Amino acid sequence: MDREVVFAVLVATLCGGALVAAGWWWPAGLTSDENGTASERETWWRIWLPFGPAAFVFALLCGWLLVEPASAEPVPKVLMLAALLFGFVFVRAAWRASRSLALSHTNVTLATVGFFRLRIICAPQFADSLDQDALAAAMEHERAHARHRDPLRIWLAQFGTELLWPAPAALTRLHAWKRALEISRDDEARAHGASGPDLAAAIVVALRFNQKSAPASCAYLAEEAFVRERVARLLQPLEARASSQREFGALLVALLAALPLTVVLGIKFGEMLIGSLLTRA
Repeated sequence: MDREVVFAVLVATLCGGALVAAGWWWPAGLTSDENGTASERETWWRIWLPFGPAAFVFALLCGWLLVEPASAEPVPKVLMLAALLFGFVFVRAAWRASRSLALSHTNVTLATVGFFRLRIICAPQFADSLDQDALAAAMEHERAHARHRDPLRIWLAQFGTELLWPAPAALTRLHAWKRALEISRDDEARAHGASGPDLAAAIVVALRFNQKSAPASCAYLAEEAFVRERVARLLQPLEARASSQREFGALLVALLAALPLTVVLGIKFGEMLIGSLLTRA
């Protein structure tokens, strides 16, 4: 069998298996950090940490591919079946991600949309319901989203979460990040001159408009407890809070540095490991 076909089956099976295992067993690890920016960054990295084991498996397989002859061992049927199952998860994730791109913005009150050419859209009836200061505060919040290209990041986070389906912890991590994201952008808007009480007033009005039109996937952002938390923060003075955030950036650098070593291990031991797997399966 062609080594490229065997490689594709092994990637789907082993990387898919690693994703499923990490998605189910990796703890949600919710943060209680009061620093909005630090909490947003930490929850963002927690979305992607479960992909680490699959990345190392992929690097190992790439090392094996570099030295494997053109004709590899045949793939057992059990591995083919597993590859089809994990392939279904990928196709499902891709379909749901592409469907989200076609969502209409007709009922949106105020939002930042677009991936590369970002724009802020505002419903006229929503703007008419706010005074000038509250509308300016809400616009500053959306400009904070635009500065960080959050529509693209949200889409990537949702796609990554779908790849870990049906693990409930993955969805918990996504929701935790989206909550932290809104709080962080509230803080950034205030740091750029927006008034906390004015932004709180805009949030309350926006929720009233969105009660009937908001998609079910965003319903948790309108939960009473979360709204109360945002409003309570906005009514307090903006303070510089010490961060207890772990240094996830350093961890990412260490993981990336270890991937080439994993490729070398695949070159040296890949045939022994993969050959044994294909023989026993």
